[in-house]
Amino acid sequence: MNRRWLALATSLGIFGLDRGTKWLVETRLEAWDTKPVIPGFMNIVRSENPGVAFGIFADAVSQYRTTALVVMSMLAIMVLAWLVWRIEKHDRYTAAGIALIFGGALGNVFDRVRSGRVTDFIDVYAGTWHWYVFNVADAAICVGAGLLILGMFLTERALKRSEAGA
Repeated sequence: MNRRWLALATSLGIFGLDRGTKWLVETRLEAWDTKPVIPGFMNIVRSENPGVAFGIFADAVSQYRTTALVVMSMLAIMVLAWLVWRIEKHDRYTAAGIALIFGGALGNVFDRVRSGRVTDFIDVYAGTWHWYVFNVADAAICVGAGLLILGMFLTERALKRSEAGA
């Protein structure tokens, strides 16, 4: 299987996992219901975010908020699709990062188009401090971003080695 098909399969797998987990949460929990998974560390809690990452713009009152977020998300999806199409030109870390980000973006855009908000449900905490509630798509996007950064550092290091050896 070439890298392009592997990236596409990874992206669709992330999308499917994201949709499946959101469906489970949406059909089994009411808003803000909480189910402990690892006491003192992680809960499943049904939350809906009308904004973007970390609740940015969630309190915006503009009637155009959802439309603007959908348009920006669709532009990002098009850029990511183009990057997946050109995946053969990237190292494996960058390729994996792009695939994860694309799959996560598809999952969150699907929610935003369908309902104007994204279902989040993973609540990680320590004591009274809680991280922002997130979902599988958000996790894939974060891991993908980390792989992109790792790919940049490894590429930079390889370039420095080849220049030093030349």
